[in-house]
Amino acid sequence: MRYLHTMVRVSDVDKSLDFYCGKLGMREVRRMESETGRFTLIFLAAPEDVAAAETSRAPLLELTYNWDPEVYGEGRNFGHLAYEVDDIYATCQALMDAGVTINRPPRDGRMAFIRSPDNISIELLQKGDALPVAEPWASMPNTGKW
Repeated sequence: MRYLHTMVRVSDVDKSLDFYCGKLGMREVRRMESETGRFTLIFLAAPEDVAAAETSRAPLLELTYNWDPEVYGEGRNFGHLAYEVDDIYATCQALMDAGVTINRPPRDGRMAFIRSPDNISIELLQKGDALPVAEPWASMPNTGKW
């Protein structure tokens, strides 16, 4: 058995691609459209996983866009997606600069949470050991839910 992908439903392809690719840095590796099923599947890979994703079709994030409008709830039972980052502080700062709310700041130098345009919780984890605790992160409050 091996991990293939996590699927999340999205309500706006452009906003979702801007968030996952433009802001998080993921890359689109495959796309499939079904006229019969009235949906689009977009498969994304983290930058360090692109080669593996292209050859083995894993590990991937599958964005599912259903052409017929549907309102999706927060899906708290889903949990979250998790990505390892080289520098948690630099990543969070770049996301904030791009207009993304940091719901749970990396106060511990190790972990932060953000949300996608469709309210999918995304955990960002520092690669290796936690970074030294630093401001403004150490005293930044939580915002909303994650």
